[in-house]
Amino acid sequence: MGLFGFFSRDKKESLDKGLEKTRESFFTKLTKTFIGKTSIDDDVLDNLEEVLVTSDVGVETTLKIVKRIQDRVARDKYTNTSELNRLLKEEIAGLLEENRSTGKNDFSSLNDLPVTPYIIMVVGVNGVGKTTTIGKLAHQFKKAGKKVVIGAADTFRAAAVDQLTIWAKRVDVPIISQGMGADPASVAFDAVSSAVAQGADVCIIDTAGRLHNKVNLMNELSKIRRVMQKVIPEAPHEILLVLDASTGQNAIEQARQFIAATDVNALALTKLDGTAKGGVVIGISDQFKIPVKYIGVGEKMEDLQLFDRNEFVNSLFNEN
Repeated sequence: MGLFGFFSRDKKESLDKGLEKTRESFFTKLTKTFIGKTSIDDDVLDNLEEVLVTSDVGVETTLKIVKRIQDRVARDKYTNTSELNRLLKEEIAGLLEENRSTGKNDFSSLNDLPVTPYIIMVVGVNGVGKTTTIGKLAHQFKKAGKKVVIGAADTFRAAAVDQLTIWAKRVDVPIISQGMGADPASVAFDAVSSAVAQGADVCIIDTAGRLHNKVNLMNELSKIRRVMQKVIPEAPHEILLVLDASTGQNAIEQARQFIAATDVNALALTKLDGTAKGGVVIGISDQFKIPVKYIGVGEKMEDLQLFDRNEFVNSLFNEN
């Protein structure tokens, strides 16, 4: 069974620890909604709405969840507040399942790549953990027995190339770079060409994350894609947007900007272990109909995990 092909005890413990702050905050708030209440009435549902919004689930997604629970209470005659946890868990799990990817970039194990070389274009603003995510992802693929090539196409900052080079050396995978100020599309072309020539399984390409001028960002990302497609017509197979979960609603705004600029089809949420705002995973997935594919729940290499919807919900609700 391949890496990530099953949810191991270590990964479960890592996830539980990573979601600890979110879980404690969420259930502290949720418990307060039950004080003095024995039945699911309008006051309980109003309080539940407040809990979800203040847990960074987002207003639109919160209203959807509360409406579904309200409908189930009316239809199935649920009245006891003791049933509310189960209803909430089922509706959150249902939303995440609805937004599951069914395309070529959906796989449950890093061994199950649909094509090779599998091209991942990584986007996201500076500071969200983009470089670290690329390094950890390269490590995970290599650990799964895959040959990886990294492309340093964020040439706007010298530090971006330097940091990625350090990660490539640490993980011991080749990196294609041309230094600061080089044409990002040229770097991406070289990286994809090198991946094909070396018989690589995966090519991960970093890109600049400037949001101050969305038109320039859109043009740059579009050019990178066009140039890669000269080598592999369907590239990139995955456009991975990296977001910092600890920024809560700011992450949602960043998602909106990047989704407008390019065809994002996968999300990575980092720094979940350092925040109580893990509810943003639910809101972002639902609001943009783009699946969360990877989550970062710690600093270790193995703490970047393929997102498992069921295990996430089980961990959030503290169940095995």
